[in-house]
Amino acid sequence: MQNDAKADWDARIALRSDEDREFTFPDLDPPKEVSAVGGAGQVTVDWSLVPGAVGYLILRGTEDGPLEPVDHHSGDVLSVPLPPYVDTTCTPGTAYRYAVASVPEVTVAGRASEVVGAVPLVADGSVPVVRVAVDAVAEGVELPRPWVPMVGSERLSQLLCTDLSSGREIGPELERALQRMHDEIGVRTVRAHAIFHDDTRVYTEVDGSPVYDFTVVDKIYDKLLGLGLRPVVELGFMPRDLASDPTKTVFEYGAIISPPHSYERWGELVSALVWHLVERYGLDEVLGWDFEVWNEANLEVFWSGTKAEWMRLYDVSAAAVKAVDPRLAVGGPSSAAAGWVDDLLAHAAAVGSPVDFVSTHTYGSPPLDVRASLERHGFGDARILWTEWGVTPTHFNPINDSVFSGVFLLRGMKSAAGRVDALAYWVASDHFEELGRPPRLLHGGFGLQTVGGLPKPRFHAMSLLSRLGPVELPATAEGDGAGSLVETWASRDRDRVAVLVWNLTLDQTKATGAEELSRVVELSVPGVDDSWTATATYLTPEGSGDLVAAATALGIGDWPTDDQWSQLAQHSVLRSERVTRDGDCVRLTLAMPSAVLVEFRPV
Repeated sequence: MQNDAKADWDARIALRSDEDREFTFPDLDPPKEVSAVGGAGQVTVDWSLVPGAVGYLILRGTEDGPLEPVDHHSGDVLSVPLPPYVDTTCTPGTAYRYAVASVPEVTVAGRASEVVGAVPLVADGSVPVVRVAVDAVAEGVELPRPWVPMVGSERLSQLLCTDLSSGREIGPELERALQRMHDEIGVRTVRAHAIFHDDTRVYTEVDGSPVYDFTVVDKIYDKLLGLGLRPVVELGFMPRDLASDPTKTVFEYGAIISPPHSYERWGELVSALVWHLVERYGLDEVLGWDFEVWNEANLEVFWSGTKAEWMRLYDVSAAAVKAVDPRLAVGGPSSAAAGWVDDLLAHAAAVGSPVDFVSTHTYGSPPLDVRASLERHGFGDARILWTEWGVTPTHFNPINDSVFSGVFLLRGMKSAAGRVDALAYWVASDHFEELGRPPRLLHGGFGLQTVGGLPKPRFHAMSLLSRLGPVELPATAEGDGAGSLVETWASRDRDRVAVLVWNLTLDQTKATGAEELSRVVELSVPGVDDSWTATATYLTPEGSGDLVAAATALGIGDWPTDDQWSQLAQHSVLRSERVTRDGDCVRLTLAMPSAVLVEFRPV
């Protein structure tokens, strides 16, 4: 049943055409200073930044073939926000031509750069060395934490659900998962769908007149605030009695995706909700909340109307929020695959609608640099919220449970640091039922935690990030894949230096590993006293933090037995060990994918 649901879902997702645009994009210069350098199993492509670009598309061809986009098999956007790019989809020993095109918007590729050549090297049996140096005594800067502002969740009405999933009550487990995100990772807000879905009983029409009931919403938000978290209020989906076509639905729970039969009544509903929230929780509190209009209307599966009808929905929604207090924050387009950002901004600039933040989504690549779009349309002060992000947009994908996905999270958060105001991983828990409830413990669910609350590798990655200190330190790297395959994030606090190092390609065909991409990392941290000890905490396939490997070793079937739950919890933890320092250097071997946090402390 689940496989059938997944196939049906994949077939239904389609981006809308953007042929109805009423504006044009700038003709960006192609990137300059393009280089391509072959290494063991990889080619690293580098280039200079282009003003106005939100990203870059890597093009590749053989000596005689056409240049085509390099596909790292994410199932989503192939453009990347920044250089360099590591291509591991190439065949070692084959000569390639590379070029880079500037991207002003996710559906538009500009002119390509000059063509450069490179040959990925055939592995010779040795493991290449990458040398990383961290300046431990530098003044440093404040370390950005894009994972802290927000995380995604199943619709929050599930906090009240008393049904069982594998014998475990859904509501309390979802609540504990969100509590853990707050307490251990420091997350501050939760973004979820469907506050207007009929299971919250917010809106009905009696004898043709609207009736509002916020009793269920109050219970939901009371619970959330009790955990120390705030909601991102996604305004959707459509209440049945307000829908122009209630037969248009999505998900197992039947969320209605139709435009309203009355935009006036939709605006009154939004206004009534916001007024109620202000009265219940106080204006000072609600001023810290964000109001996001709908979810992924640029996918036909989520919005049965036209783009123009959604723009009208945005205008009405934004006006309704601002009518309560103009300081309240509203934004969108909450789009799939980084789409409709320029469309919303151009529309809002033309009609005078407010945009306090831009929100959009992508999977399988680091988030694009949409600040260029905001500045192009006169919204340079708006915040940037990636309200959904993850390793794959595909339900029931084994990569969601893999170590690859954990290391991918590290790469994306580092890329987003300083560029975005929030990068919300989708979602906190496998208590998530858009296409039905989980059929087994490790089913490739989107959650950072399983049913039963066990940490997946992506949760472990969040935990490693949370252990970085408040001061970011400069780091340099050189060697085969330095800065593209092997990356570093270094930090300091009062009596500790913490350095995260990882080895990853975006190429999902190598999610289970590739021996030719292993690297020896020589980490030197001059300035750390010789008496300080070094401890390494690993996230590695078939080892530290690999929940799938632990479950396989224990012979767990679809669901653990009572004894196996506790055994699995013990076997899936991160492993730490003291490592030897050779002067100011620590030598580590990192497979692809894997990560290590090295912490230097006084004895």
